Amino acid sequence: MSKESLTVMVTGASGYIAGWIIKYLLDEGHTVHGTVRNPDKTASVAHLLKMAEQAQGTLKLFKADLLDADSFDAPLQGCDILMHTASPFVLDGFTDANEALVRPAVEGTRNVLNAANRCDTLKRVVLTSSVASVYGDGTDMKGKSAFTEEDWNTTSSVDHNPYQYSKVAAEREAWKIHDAQSGEQDRRWDLVTINPGMVYGPSLTNASSSASIGTLLDMGRGKLKTGVPDLVYGAVDVRDVARAHLLAAFNPDASGRYILVSESVSMLDIAATLRKQFGNQYPFPKMKVPKPMVWLFGPMMGPVTRKFISRNVGYPIRFDNSRSKALGIQYRSVADTLKDHFEQVLEDGLVRRRTA
Repeated sequence: MSKESLTVMVTGASGYIAGWIIKYLLDEGHTVHGTVRNPDKTASVAHLLKMAEQAQGTLKLFKADLLDADSFDAPLQGCDILMHTASPFVLDGFTDANEALVRPAVEGTRNVLNAANRCDTLKRVVLTSSVASVYGDGTDMKGKSAFTEEDWNTTSSVDHNPYQYSKVAAEREAWKIHDAQSGEQDRRWDLVTINPGMVYGPSLTNASSSASIGTLLDMGRGKLKTGVPDLVYGAVDVRDVARAHLLAAFNPDASGRYILVSESVSMLDIAATLRKQFGNQYPFPKMKVPKPMVWLFGPMMGPVTRKFISRNVGYPIRFDNSRSKALGIQYRSVADTLKDHFEQVLEDGLVRRRTA
């Protein structure tokens, strides 16, 4: 697909990943139709309007809601590419996981892609999925050397890892709607999915929230200074994830799913990397908490179950990122990503800057 000034719709435009996607699209001179729940909410969109003023491209913001089936037709008008990044991101504080997470993710994807089916100009959809759609628990690694794009999360449910379940349910719905189009030659649009691990790196707005920033805040503020569980994640820079969306959109050979993971790191690895960069004046944890202690006290300290602890603490996980490298991604090191992210945390005053 040619990269000459195209019109791209980005759902969830005020989000963490979407901000970088929109920045890169505007810098390359494309027209962006960004959907947000409230275009008049300055705190959510000011950074987008500011970057549009300084870029070659054009930004148009539209009001849309994942559960409003008709709200995506207008912003999709005349678009060549759709990037669907919007999805509920709630890890705790809900009583009904299906209503808080699963239904909005699946119905939202269905509503957006049904609108795609009604758009005559659309050629490609890039869906922001997750490695949560690839695996559910560390124990899913059994018998594998690494997770690949061939793997699907079959162990999560609305009762166990509901966020992970919402991601795999939404991605399966996307492929179902894609495959329901007529034969390959007659398909109006094709689908590519980006499946990132835990996303770190600076945000373009301090209004953005993510699970990764929560981890950095807990470490920087000392909440985890007595130790961390032996949990391993696939980590990736938000800027690499955004670049992958553009490569997936504009490379005519892009197809299928792409795992986006720079490297696997444990929580203790993250702490050690931050200490090396920022010194001992911050209360970064220095030890692992034994699994029996995590099993005993973990559920009292946050939204984590003993079932999650038993299936994830102490299990190494690895990812095969060769497909994304073949697509053209050159990964930043996790050390550089964490340095940039924690520096922003300090700049924004979310953790008090300390001197040696």
